[in-house]
Amino acid sequence: ASSEIFTPAHEENVRFIYEAWQCVERDLRSQMGSERSLVEEYVEKMPNPSLKAFKPVDLGDLKRRNTQDAKKS
Repeated sequence: ASSEIFTPAHEENVRFIYEAWQCVERDLRSQMGSERSLVEEYVEKMPNPSLKAFKPVDLGDLKRRNTQDAKKS
């Protein structure tokens, strides 16, 4: 198995994106039922068929697994 080494800058970027996305999801949940929307969710009118099998990545889970793998080495 190959092990990847993540730099502190990479870890910081992943953390920033993860935390920013959590804020977006929280804002979307809090707007349910409210008329005034601060966040607009984009949905493609003609989705790309080659992306039909795309599964979102859970960045928190990925980080936990990478942290556990690093501790094992």
